[in-house]
Amino acid sequence: MSNTPTQRHRTANPYESEFGYSRAVRRGPFIFVSGTTSIDPATGAVQHPESAFRQAQAIFAEIVRAVEALGGKRADVVRVRMFVTADEDSGDVGRAMKEALGEVAPAATMIVGAKFVSPEMKVEIEADALVLW
Repeated sequence: MSNTPTQRHRTANPYESEFGYSRAVRRGPFIFVSGTTSIDPATGAVQHPESAFRQAQAIFAEIVRAVEALGGKRADVVRVRMFVTADEDSGDVGRAMKEALGEVAPAATMIVGAKFVSPEMKVEIEADALVLW
């Protein structure tokens, strides 16, 4: 596997260039999606600062786009890690995951009590995918 090329997917999210990371990286059959928030790449502003549910919807859509950009599919998502600032938002974030990934039913972890780089961010989500065919 040492000769397997690494593919990177980058977006216009300002944090990617500022901190030097990729939205997602593929090596062999594995795709790793970085912690993703609801930042609007055009403005750098947090989308939907009032709603953890809407932030999570936007985040899951971005995660699926990143997986697809590297040759995967929504169904290839096998692991999700959700970080939420407040306990009262955990149900909304879980519902957004079910809406986005439903029958995929990936392994999942949710951690409540996170603190992010912007106080408007309520949710950050990471994902891993495995592309076998």
